[in-house]
Amino acid sequence: MLNHIVLMGRLTRDPELRRTANGVAVASFTLAVDRDFAAAGAEKETDFIDIVAWRNTAEFVSKYFTKGRMAVVCGRLQIRNWNDKEGNKRRSAEVVADNVYFGDSKRDSGDGSYGNASYGGNSYGNAPAYGSAPAANAYSAPAAPAPASDFSMIEDDDSQLPF
Repeated sequence: MLNHIVLMGRLTRDPELRRTANGVAVASFTLAVDRDFAAAGAEKETDFIDIVAWRNTAEFVSKYFTKGRMAVVCGRLQIRNWNDKEGNKRRSAEVVADNVYFGDSKRDSGDGSYGNASYGGNSYGNAPAYGSAPAANAYSAPAAPAPASDFSMIEDDDSQLPF
């Protein structure tokens, strides 16, 4: 079975970092995710999706993400059943984040934090942010232009194929 979700949206508030009784870090935040479509003559709707990150991912999110930052969250959907103060049975859905990436660049965020890193179950160091170009290195040599054509025609001769 498969339960995998990838979301891209903006944080509606700063992440809230807490710790369990055993000292395990847990961060919660909400992503505002625009829908890809809109009814004729209507504006696009936005979904507000609750996200929960644990351990190192939680600490990473609380350190580098703030309200308004674009984030890409990869994780799984979790449905929780619980009772409210009046004893009514309630149900809520949230995404448990396995990996969180920056969806904007440092330049776009305006808050001076790193725009080119991600963190999840594994450390990716300075991996390119999802949805943005890799940051330029001030000390790198300029890239050589690509050749006009990297493709060449091949003959349509299937007699050479082993199958």
